Amino acid sequence: MKQTVWVSVFMVLLLALFGCSKKVGVTTVSTIDSVRHYYPIVAGEELGITYQLVNTGKEPLVITDIQPSCGCIASSVSKKVVPPGDSIPLQFTFHSKKNIGYVRHTIRVFGNVLPKGVVNLIFDVNVVPPADYTPDYEELFQKEVEEKSKGVDGLVDGRASQKGYYVDPEKDSRSHVRYPWREEN
Repeated sequence: MKQTVWVSVFMVLLLALFGCSKKVGVTTVSTIDSVRHYYPIVAGEELGITYQLVNTGKEPLVITDIQPSCGCIASSVSKKVVPPGDSIPLQFTFHSKKNIGYVRHTIRVFGNVLPKGVVNLIFDVNVVPPADYTPDYEELFQKEVEEKSKGVDGLVDGRASQKGYYVDPEKDSRSHVRYPWREEN
């Protein structure tokens, strides 16, 4: 009984040590239009971006990390290993909510790629304001609050424009002196 336990432990150790001994080498990739210029969009719109990354080398491509240059870029990449000769669609969404004017971003895809281990995907777009003026942060916040108040909170608390007003009970407007600089006897 002891001998079979030791043999099975020894076999597991051998498999753990020598089973995954191959290292993945470097590979080459190509992408069509890695630098893109998009037509202008209105602030608040979302821009869908898809890059097709093709593994042109002889080793599998292992994507270790994707780093956009802005938090306004969301990634939906699920597959991290691309076999040789295969391609992967890299889909991103650019949220232009707080960007105005010319915007240029770089998305860095890290992996076992020649020559430096990174693929730079660059795009630019001109984000125009939705009106004749640029809304400030308080207007953007108020718009978000109004959108949220359409749900249950809006039914309970009411909208900000429907809450009315309040007065200070210490200073009633009916008890003020009409002309305080005149002395009336």
